[in-house]
Amino acid sequence: MELKQKIQASYLAVVIIWSTTPLAIQWSGRGVSYLFGVTARMVIGLAVCLLLLRLMRLPMDWQRKALLTYLAAGLGIYAAMLCVYWGAQYIPSGWISVLFGLTPIVTGVMARRFLGERALGGVRLVGIFTGIMGLVVVFYGSLHFSENAWYGVVALLCSVTLHSASTVWTKYLGFHGHGLVIVAGGLLVAVPLYLLTWWLLEEPWPVQIPLRAMGAILYLGVIATVLGFAAFFYVLRHVDATRVALLTLMTPILALWLGRWLNDESLSWPVVAGTVLILSGLLLYEFGERRENSLRVLPHN
Repeated sequence: MELKQKIQASYLAVVIIWSTTPLAIQWSGRGVSYLFGVTARMVIGLAVCLLLLRLMRLPMDWQRKALLTYLAAGLGIYAAMLCVYWGAQYIPSGWISVLFGLTPIVTGVMARRFLGERALGGVRLVGIFTGIMGLVVVFYGSLHFSENAWYGVVALLCSVTLHSASTVWTKYLGFHGHGLVIVAGGLLVAVPLYLLTWWLLEEPWPVQIPLRAMGAILYLGVIATVLGFAAFFYVLRHVDATRVALLTLMTPILALWLGRWLNDESLSWPVVAGTVLILSGLLLYEFGERRENSLRVLPHN
């Protein structure tokens, strides 16, 4: 398979996995605590990663750049996912993907500052403003959904910021290791942090794990964590950070409808309107980038 086809296949895999992950996160917390769900997922993911590395005979890299990359990825996996799982207790699964649709905007601002990527032109600034307006509308809708829904919205915004920072930091370090190696290294950082959090919060072991929750945890641990993160870091290695973040342009609609179809989640008008604004902002953001690129290559008289 050619490099371009591998990148496209990895990109598609991330879109599908990220569309189904929010619903699986919700299901993994049914009958057990959110902390058990995320910790079990990461422990399973690390075990599968180490097994695959052994089967594929892929060695871990312990050079300084590699270690810093593992740290950047691991802190992102720990902090961002912890916020997602905690916030998922208060909002429908589809909202998770909608709010993560703001990732390209946050990543673009950070990439401009730390990676020296292109300045934000007029159309892209309009896209940012439109996305922020969409966030405001979704936040307004959360106040009418339940009295605690805004907790989930704030937690997801923290997660988006932390995930974007981890993405930009990983890209900045420029380590070109195998995606599975980076995932394993990141999980070697994240899993001890999750276990430490479990111990500090004195989280009890669940008496019984419902079948749906167990299936969701296994899916998240094996597919979403191992395959999803490996594909994500593979794409990140070959594509600029801002364009990688545009993965979230496609996932919100799929996640919303999966939540409605499989989890009987309602779609209020503020959430629908906010989703449309966020996606419109992302389209403007992408259109602005393409327009700036086309103007840059026009011949001068």
